[in-house]
Parts: sequence; C-alpha cells; structure tokens
Amino acid sequence: MGVPKFYRWISERYPCLSEVVKEHQIPEFDNFYLDMNGIIHQCSHPNDEDVHFRISEEKIFADIFHYLEVLFRIIKPRKVFFMAVDGVAPRAKMNQQRGRRFRLSAKEAEEKIKKALDKGEVLPTEARFDSNCITPGTEFMVRLQEQLKYFVHNKLSNDKLWENVKVYLSGHETPGEGEHKIMEFIRSENTKPNHDPNTRHCLYGLDADLIMLGLTSHEPNFALLREEVRFGGKKSQKRITAPEETTFHLLHLSLMREYIDYEFSELKNKMGSDYDLEQVIDDWILMGFLVGNDFIPHLPNLHINHDALPLLYKTYMSVLPSLGGYLNENGHLNLRNFEKYLEKLAEFDREHFNEVFVDLKWFESKVGNKYLNEAAGLAAEKEAASKDARKNEVGTSTENMHSAAADDEEEEDDIFETEFRQYKRTYYMSKIGVDVVSDEFLANQAKCYVEGIQWILHYYYHGVQSWSWYYPYHYAPYLSDIRNVSGLKLTFEHGQPFMPFQQLLAVLPAASMELLPECYRHLMTSESSAIIEYYPLDFKTDLNGKQQEWEAVVLIPFIDERCLLAAMEACNRKLTKEEKARNCHTECAVYSYDREMDFAYASPLPQLFPDIVHSHIPMDAWQVSLDHVSKPVDRSALYFCGFPTLQHIKHKFYKKKGGVVVFQQSSRGENMLLDILPNQEGETTCDDVAAQVLGKSVFVNWPHLEEARIIAVSDGETKFYLEEPPGVQRVYDRPSTPPPAKVTCLSDKEQKDWIKDVQGITEYYLKRKGIVINETEVVLYGQLLTGRKYVPKANGVVELEKQWAKQVLPFAYQAVVKDIKAFCSSLACFKSLDELFPPTTTVFMVGNPYYGAMGEVQDSQDVIKDGRIRVVFSVPHEPQLEPLIQNQHKYSVKYSPGYVLASRLGITGYLVSRFSGSIFIGRGSKKNPCGEQRANVGLNLKFNKKNEEVPGYTKRTEKEWLYSAAVEELLAEYLDRFSEVFNNVARNSHDDVFYEDDIWPGEDQNGAEKVAEITSWLKSHPVSSISRASCDLQVLDAAIVERIEEAVEKTKSTKKVRVTVKPHLLFRPLEQQQGVVPDPDAEYRLFDRVINIRESFTVPLGLRGTIIGIKGAEREAEVLYEVLFDEEFAGGLNIRCTSSRCYRLPPCALINLSHGARVDHTGHKLTAIVKPQPATGGNFSSYRQLAGLNHSPRSPFIPTQNKEEYSNVWQSLQNTGPPNKPPAHWHNNVISLLFLTQAETQFEDLIANLKISKGNQQTPPPPAPPQGGDSQPDGPLSPQSFAMKGTLVLKEMLKIDSTGTGSQSAQETSNSTPPAGQQQNRRRSSKKLAAKINVPHGDAPVLPSPAPAASANALLGSKVSELACICGALGMAPPDFSFMRNRQGLVLCQVKLSNGLMVHGPQCQSEHDAKEKAAFFALQRLNSLGSGFPLPPPLYTGVGQIRPPHMGAVFNQQGESVFL
Repeated sequence: MGVPKFYRWISERYPCLSEVVKEHQIPEFDNFYLDMNGIIHQCSHPNDEDVHFRISEEKIFADIFHYLEVLFRIIKPRKVFFMAVDGVAPRAKMNQQRGRRFRLSAKEAEEKIKKALDKGEVLPTEARFDSNCITPGTEFMVRLQEQLKYFVHNKLSNDKLWENVKVYLSGHETPGEGEHKIMEFIRSENTKPNHDPNTRHCLYGLDADLIMLGLTSHEPNFALLREEVRFGGKKSQKRITAPEETTFHLLHLSLMREYIDYEFSELKNKMGSDYDLEQVIDDWILMGFLVGNDFIPHLPNLHINHDALPLLYKTYMSVLPSLGGYLNENGHLNLRNFEKYLEKLAEFDREHFNEVFVDLKWFESKVGNKYLNEAAGLAAEKEAASKDARKNEVGTSTENMHSAAADDEEEEDDIFETEFRQYKRTYYMSKIGVDVVSDEFLANQAKCYVEGIQWILHYYYHGVQSWSWYYPYHYAPYLSDIRNVSGLKLTFEHGQPFMPFQQLLAVLPAASMELLPECYRHLMTSESSAIIEYYPLDFKTDLNGKQQEWEAVVLIPFIDERCLLAAMEACNRKLTKEEKARNCHTECAVYSYDREMDFAYASPLPQLFPDIVHSHIPMDAWQVSLDHVSKPVDRSALYFCGFPTLQHIKHKFYKKKGGVVVFQQSSRGENMLLDILPNQEGETTCDDVAAQVLGKSVFVNWPHLEEARIIAVSDGETKFYLEEPPGVQRVYDRPSTPPPAKVTCLSDKEQKDWIKDVQGITEYYLKRKGIVINETEVVLYGQLLTGRKYVPKANGVVELEKQWAKQVLPFAYQAVVKDIKAFCSSLACFKSLDELFPPTTTVFMVGNPYYGAMGEVQDSQDVIKDGRIRVVFSVPHEPQLEPLIQNQHKYSVKYSPGYVLASRLGITGYLVSRFSGSIFIGRGSKKNPCGEQRANVGLNLKFNKKNEEVPGYTKRTEKEWLYSAAVEELLAEYLDRFSEVFNNVARNSHDDVFYEDDIWPGEDQNGAEKVAEITSWLKSHPVSSISRASCDLQVLDAAIVERIEEAVEKTKSTKKVRVTVKPHLLFRPLEQQQGVVPDPDAEYRLFDRVINIRESFTVPLGLRGTIIGIKGAEREAEVLYEVLFDEEFAGGLNIRCTSSRCYRLPPCALINLSHGARVDHTGHKLTAIVKPQPATGGNFSSYRQLAGLNHSPRSPFIPTQNKEEYSNVWQSLQNTGPPNKPPAHWHNNVISLLFLTQAETQFEDLIANLKISKGNQQTPPPPAPPQGGDSQPDGPLSPQSFAMKGTLVLKEMLKIDSTGTGSQSAQETSNSTPPAGQQQNRRRSSKKLAAKINVPHGDAPVLPSPAPAASANALLGSKVSELACICGALGMAPPDFSFMRNRQGLVLCQVKLSNGLMVHGPQCQSEHDAKEKAAFFALQRLNSLGSGFPLPPPLYTGVGQIRPPHMGAVFNQQGESVFL
C-alpha cells in the first residue's frame, strides 16, 4: 500500500515526472521487476463493487499468464526478468494486513451483499472469490506457484524473446514482501565487481512506496511502470488487459532526483560545498515516512492533502544548515539531528491547536465559561498556584514591573499551554485508552515512534532487521511529545519469519477460515479458544482525520505472538502430509535457457495448458546475503533514449499554483514550473534555424525527448520546407547532400493557422507539463521516429535505417534539443543479406504477387549474389467476401432518429433521449428526499461526455443520436412494464433526479421494491452485458461479423509456392523493427483482409483475419484496428463475435492483404466498394510515378465517419504537356479540350479500350435527371455492366459519338507511339481504371455505397475535377495542391494555379475533404474574377483565347456534364 495519496501528490507537484506512454514509446530496459500481487488481485477480482461477479480459477491463471506476457513484451528486458510474489511478511506489516483483510472481506463484502439483497437482486449460487486467499500458505497460492513455474518453462522453451533473459521467480514460499525481495536483488547486484552502473531498471507495481524504494538504490536509470491512474472515476471500471489499449504511466526516477534537487535548491546557497544531493534524497525519503506508511500510523493532523509535505520540506530547509550533517545516513537515523528537526517541526502542533484554541475562546465568549473543560480548568489553576508559590520563594516583587496588559498576555499564554496539554491528554486517553498520561508514557511513545522510523529505514535500505518487531499502537504521538530521543539506543532482534500457517492465522478474519487447514479453524470460532478475542465479528473503524473509508484505522486487537504459537502447537500434529508441505519456506528460483538440456515438462492443468514436450530450462536457487557494501554511484554523461532529463535546455524553476492537469482535473496545490530562458545568442531567425535543422533529426517534446525529422520551418510569415519526391524521407546530415529546401510566404489563412499552432503548443506545455515556453518565434514541423528498418544496399549489404511517421506535427523551436549524443542499443546486428535472411527465417511478402504471404527462407547461396532470396510462401485460399460487401446493407443494423422511435411508441422524443441514457431515482420524495442513495434505471446506451455508444443499439452522428429497432423493442417493453416512470419523467422534464414516492405515491406501493424490480430486469437483459465503444470507432455490426466467420470457415485450403524475391520486397519480423509499418502506403478499410506480422505477441505470427473496426487516434502509431482472426487463440478477445478470436492491433502489427490486391496491376478483377470507404482507383505502377493518382488517401489516424474518397483522373494527368497542334473539333466542343490538352498515351489506351464503335456520328443524348431511389435496382452491377456504364459516362464527357471522332483525334494529337509491351500494360491498367469510375445519377444503377448523394459521382461531382476542367479549358496547367497538418490532426489544403492565384481551404478532418474545400474556394474566386480574369498566352498559333464559360453550372451537385 505504501504512502496513501503520495503518488498523486508528487505527480501533480512535479508535472513532468509521470509520462503517459504507449507501447511503442517505452525505452529499452536491462532488468524488469514485477511486484506480482497487484497483477494477481486484478486478474482474480477486478471489480469488488460487483457482487454478481464470479470467476473460475482456470480463468484467473489464464489472465495472469496473459498479463505477464503483455508486460514482458512491452518492456522487453535484455538481461533479467524478476517476478516477486509476496511471501510471509515481517510482523510490522502483518498488523496492516490484518486490518485490511478484516475490513475488506468481513465488513465491506457483507455490506455490499446485504445492499444487493435489499434491492431484490438475485445473486449467483456459486461462491464468490475470496481475495484473502492471496496470502502465503493457501491452496490457491500453491496452485498458482505451480502454474507460474509452468509459465516460465513454457516461455523460456518456446519464445525466442525470452531466450537470453535470466528469469527469477520468488514465490509465496520465499519470505518477504515482493517489492522488498526485488530491492534485495538490486542491492546484491550492486555489490558485484562487474556491476554496470548504467543498468536500466524498470519496476512494475501499484504501490506508491516503490518511489521511495527505487530512490534508495541511487541508480541513475530507474523507472516505475504502472497502469494509468484515473482519479474521480467509477470504482466499477474494469482494467483493460490488451497491451495495445492499456495506457501506462512511466515514472522516471531520474527526473524525480532532479525535481528533488530543485525542491531544496535554496540549501545550495546556504550550505555551499556541504550540499550533497544523494544525502538530501535520503532525507527526502525519511520525510515521506512521517506522513504515514504500512508500518506506523501517521502523525496527528499531518495529512498529505492538507499540505503536510511542503511543511516538512520547509522545516527541513530551515534547520539543516545548522545541524552539521543530515538526518538519514544511508538508512541509519542520526538521532541528534532528527531530534532538532522534530523540535522545529513541533511548532506545527501549536499552530494547529492555536486554530482550535481560537474557536474555543469564541465558544467561551458565547457560553460565559472561563474554561470549557473542567479538568483543564483545575489543571490550569493548579499550575497557576504552583507558579505563584515559586514567585514568592524568590522573594522579589516583580509584579510592579509589569503592566496590566502584560499580565493579561501572560495569563492567556498560560491558558493556551494548559489547554494545549489537555488537548493532547484527551487524544491519548480517548485514542490509546490510557487513564494517566504520565511523563513515562510520553517517553515510551516517543521511543516506540523513533524506533519505528529506524526499523523502516533499515527495511528500505538494508532489508529486514527484525521479523518480530511491530509498532504496538493504532495511533502515533504528537510531534511535540517526541522529545529527548538523541540518547536512545535502538537495537533489534533479528528473529525468524512466521511460517505460512502462522501468518494465515494472524491476519485472516473468521469469515475466511476455510482458507486454513481444518485443524486450526476452531481457534477462530470456538468460545473456548485461547485466542478467540483476536477474531471479533464486530469492530469499529476510526477515520482519525482522514476522508476515505479505506484510510480508516481498523480497531482490532494486535495478535500476541506467544499466545498464537501456543494455541497452534496442539493442532500442528493434526496436519496432513500435503498441508505440511504447504507450510514451509523455500529460496528464490532462477531459470535460464540451455539448448543442450531437453526434457518433457508436465502441465499442472493439462486440460487448459498443454504439456511442454521440449523444455530447455535448468533451475537454480538464489539467495542474498544481508551484508551489503555500498558502492559509489557512477554517473554517465550519455543520454539514454527514453530516459528524460531536465538538462539540455536552459531554464529557471519556481513553485506556483499553476492548475496543471495531470489526472483529468486541475491540480489544487503548488506545481514546480519550469520557465525556458530566452536565447542568449540574439534574435532567432527563420532562415538561420532552417539552415541548422531542416532535413535533419532533432529531439522534441522536452524533457521526454523523442527524435523527429524536421521537414519545415516557419516564423509565421515565411516557411522553409523540403521538396522531396513522394515516399522519400531522408535525413540530410552530410555537408555533401544539402536538403532540397524551398521557401514560400504564408498566406493570411496560413498565418492564422501558425498562430493556432503556437497557442496549442504553449497551452499544452503549460497545462500538462508545467513548462512555460514563453514567446515562440519559430515553429518546426517534423515527423516522429517510428523505429528502424533493415534496408538492402548494393553488393548484398544491409543497413539499419530510421523510419519516420507520415504525420507532421508542430514543435516550438526553443523546446527542441539539438546536437546531443544519444545511446540506443538497438544497433545493427546484421550486415549482409545472408545474415538477415538465413535459411528457415520467417518472412512476409510486401510486393506482388503473393502480397502479405508468410514464407520461409530457403538456401539462397546461388542467387544471393544476384540480389535475390529464395522463399517458399504459404498462400491460403482467401474467403470470398465480395458478395457480403455488396449486400452488407441487408445485414447492417438500421438506425433511426429519436423522433421516429417516439412516433412509433407514442411518446415524445425527449423521453427516448432520456431513457436511452441515465435516469436516477432517489429515496423519498422531491420535497423530502431520504439520503444520497440513487439508482440508475436508464438503459445506458449512450454516453455524451465520454463520446461512447453501444454498437447495435445507438450511433452518434455530428448532429444527433440514432437508435436501432432493438432500442425500440426495449423501450416498448419498458413502457409496458413501468409506464408510471415514463409519466413522472415527462411531467418533471427539468429534473435531474426523480423520487420513488413521487412515482409510486400510493400507500400500498413500495417504491424501493419497484426500483429493485426495474434494475433486476435491466440486468437480466442482454443489453447490460454489451460493451460500449467510442463513437469515433467505425465498426461492422455483429450480424456481418457472424457472416464473415461463416465465410472463413468455408475456406481452409493452402498452397505452397517457391519463388526468388528481391530482398526489399521481404519483411522480416525483428525486435529492432517493431513499431515500423511494413508498408507505409497501405490504406485500411472495413472488410480488409490482414495478416499479423508481429512475433511473440498474443496473436500467433502469420494468422490472417478481417478488419471489423477502425479506431482513429491523434497519432498514426496509436490507431487501432479491430481484427476478427480466422482461428481462436489464447488471449483472444470476444468483440462482436461468437468466440475469442478478435484482437485490437496497431498498423505496425499488420500487413493489409486487400491493399496488395488493390494495387496489383496484373489483375483484372473489379475492386468492390466497401464501407466506410470505396476503393480508390489507380494502378500500382502509376501510383509510384504520379503522386496524385491514388487521390489523397485518408489518413487512418484521423477519426472520420462516412467520408467517401474517389479516384481523381485529372491528377494522373497533371504532369503532361499540351499536344503540338489543336484538335480538329477545337471550336466545336469545349469539353474535349480539357482532355486533349492533357492527353498522353495512357489515356489514349483508356479510350481505345472502351471499344467505341465508328458507325454513328450522332452525339448521345445527355443523361436523364435523377429519378430518386426507386429507379435504382436492388442488386449490384456485374463488373461487365459496371464497365459499360463507365464507358457511357466517358463517352458523354468526351462528347464521343459512335463514329469514333474522339479517339481518332486523340491519336492525331499523340506525341509518340509506345512499344507494344508497354502499350499492352497500359491498356490493362486503363481497363481497371475505367471500371472504377462511378456512373452519374440517373437511370443507371450504381454499386451500393454509404456515401452521401452529393458525392456519388466521383468524377463529375468533385470540385477538384471541376477546377481541373476550368483550368484545362483556359489552357492552364492543372492546379497544384499541397497539404499541411496541425497538432490536432486537422488538414489544410493550399491550391495554386499556374497564373499565380493561390487559395487556401478551411481545416478539415481528411486530405480529401481539405482538397475538395480548397477547390471549391478556388472556383468561387475564379467566378468572382469573371471576364477580367487574366489568361495565359494562347496554346496554339491561330487559335484565339477561350474565355471562361458561365460558372453557374460549375457548382451543379447532380453530377451532370460540367459545362452544360
């Protein structure tokens, strides 16, 4: 448990301390330590608030295994993995354990069950899991230990990631608390002569005192890992155990050390060279113990949430310079200095009582009594009389020397001191139960407390000094009573730890007696038992100044060790052989991988976990000596990637209430703010900065540094940027290769966006990190490092190159770190192709054919010199999902607005909205409420604040909530059963809470029973168990998922193919490459088929699946795809499917098989339009050459819904020039000019492949106006019919009649004739391109698509296309589009025309939307310019200028011919 509320307090005081990290952001560690009990508790009883919760032991073990795998894979330790389960604890800890078990199990569980039964809830008949069994010596812990041994053998034998790691398993049979056994290991390692002082440690655990433990090691690279803490949330929220979804806090003790240095910085000025940070840190640890811990109670009135710690620090800084030393000398208490510190601190007692005394005096003035307390009055009079006697003995008459005012002041001081003593006396009498508070009693109190502090320091610094010592009181003395301690002699008897059964009997309540061997149980229940007094069935708790019930003091008697052991002695002989085996101590086990050793290891649960056929794991014992020799700490000058430091950037620091948000709400106390100092080198100019960083890598997000490649630099007026070909992400760090830089001036819109970027950066740094970055003159735009990837070079050499994200983020220049030497151990371990691809290596294909197929490398010595690798690929037969894609509307859940449901149900839309959310019913009536208890009787199907919906029931759009037929049925049943609730809510629509007596006013009606009936009915309904999802999550409904499962089951065949492949088309799963996306060009859509390419993770390597959900995120690396895999696997999730075969994965874990099929230019198959995005057109070769062909694919990390994107044919032609001479029908047909001025051979082939006949010269009639939805046939078009409709569209657009004039003209204007083979390839790709063009609205049927009607025609309804038409008609080059993305992920598009006109669009969610809006604005500008618009020189001699046509038709939304 550690120090209550301490973690939150220091995280808010030192805002940069706790870093929220995702899996891909966690740095490298050498040693990883697990405090296991937090994991065991979480996997066995994740939600104590739910009295209905039941779980099997097998499920507990499986969940623990899964979580251990999760943590190991996230941290990936290089050397040591240490798992520590709590063993028998020291006696000092047992008292706290005893109190907690009595309160949690005996009292709170009973109260929760009683509440549920009172509400009429029906509880399961199975026994609930008793968390008290997580105590050494129980049968559960013995079985768990066997499972953990199996787990270690299994992972070391079968998981390559574990092979080089030494695994320590310190189970429940090894005495000591888990975290202290870990510290014993660290201390013992530090004493070894070959210890590396730069070892990087990570300790996982939930206790706040781990911070103190970590700091006692004085290791420079030490971090604590724990799940994200959310304060103020519901207790019932269950932990998510999928690693990609869990948010972790990584608390860096390297930063903690620097913050402590800042906290006590004024001591440096006072002490000079005597100031020693290491000893200050030791004293800081000691001060933390004074506010309470697991071994001694907190000092009276000293509470963390009442600013106790700042008081301790302030007092320390005031007295330390005069002490001549420190308080805590490496775990040994300097009693003389400690006493002086406590003397100064004791002033707090008087100050606190003074506040109470003022209140007493005010009360006295009201009631007229001189003394409120009779005993205090007598004591005060007695004290006054004794003072008078002493004065008379002196014989000097001093009273004449004092004024009357001085006499009153002295009398008041006397009264204050008297009342203060009585105040403390009352505390001891009422709390500790003594009759006389004598000097001997107070001296004993002081000795016990100081003894406790010394025992704790020994425990944290040296290990257990006494197993039998404990603090013998429930309460601590007042600070002012801890006096005269400098002469104490503190010694401890080491003793022996309890045996497991002795601890069980010492800490368990009688309610958990089933966990004990039967021969001991009567000792807890029998009235004749000698120790029955230690197991009270009813007991009191005392908050003692605290606020939370879990902080209360549990007032149960302390166990007498001698009585306990004597009572057990007679029962020991009745133990069975199996029970005696449980009641023992063993040493910590050490496991390592040995290839030479090979034996079978039997599974303790063969029905759940298989036997290990080949185990390679020798086991050894490990123990630690108590004799530790402290070594001086070596400080390295290297910066270790991922370990933050406050160095590198000059700043000042100060404490201020800054309202920094660390835990979902503004902090109330002081924050340590860091203020970045201005540049001393003079004014920062944009061009100077660009010369330094453009095209280079720097470190951003100080102090949690991340590497980024800078691609643009801007000062709000000008911008320097890299002009690179698409797909190129080079670092230009050599003088011989300067970056291809360009400079431009920002438009008004861009300048405003720049200001927004600066404001966003400034606010984020201040409100989250507590960093004042001051004025930002220059903003850098960069791409974060995602990982490293092996890239083949010439002559069979491979190099490990950095890979950068696609997403561009803004960073303030003054918070960027340049020119530091960073250490990263993921250096290249492969130098050549034969090292990277040895035989039997698993690889994946990232080229066509066989895109995404998993294969095994064969002997390639004969072809590797030619730059080829021989691979045998497994190519499974893919399920046929096209029919399901085309008919998905038949299975999708239909949603309707609330008013539609309301009209069907005969109620108002307000009631639909209220009852689908939360409705609270309280006890009593509105006029006379009874208590604070409220029951939620709403359906809980929508969550506005959390932006969550329930798939299959509710869906949120930008404007409103939509509801399915299932909600209508549920509401109808609710209305039928409990119509009176609807009536009351309708009458009191402005109320937030409704009351039982108002809804059921009749004397014969029991409102509580009715509420219990409603809640019981709601819990019994299937909707109560359906998980909710983010509204930003695009999902396929459960009915569609079920049909995908069916389609997959029908497809099981696999074929093997042997090919030689270029190495750059192979992806090998490697640890160094984790975080790297195998194919950055891949787009992900619902229904896409994918394959898992991450090894040693939950999902088996090479398992294929289908995307059934897409969860957007601000950063591309944080996007998650819900994948329904083809087979079940251990640890799989149940997401809208019938079995545990789903998982949520980031893009770096997948290869998109469907993407490979879409870009395969050798295929002729039509790509289906899928939800939520239709397939974008274009062929693979053209995509590589022309950036615009696959029109601005939507960034997957932008959460967008129902946005459609289509191919942009015009973009594929933007780099071509005009033909040499004008076409024959130039003056007759304006529209064909657009095509002919940009024609190239590829487009000629497109026209030729449309098979246009030459018989008829008549122009086909324009398409009929849209006829509405009824004219559309229900079924989808065949590929052939669709292609024919595409032909008609193009013929209409090109004004091609049946004589073939258009194609002939195109042939006349072509510049050159391509070779036959090239022409054939172009014809193939052109066919595919033509087949993907959507038909206009009209009688012609279209493929079913969820796109809005205005976007149904990709070509003619697009503003980009219309703008391209205008530019072509004016003889101008195609418009040039460029994009910028801000920190929030919004996209801004700039369109530049060849005549110099430049227009900016608004910020949008996707590049497609931004491009469309920018084109729309450009069209408006063109329209406003009218006939005065400047035109370029004529394209051809002898042909006059073409004025822009009337622009009204340009904005036609129906997709008809552009200029008609």
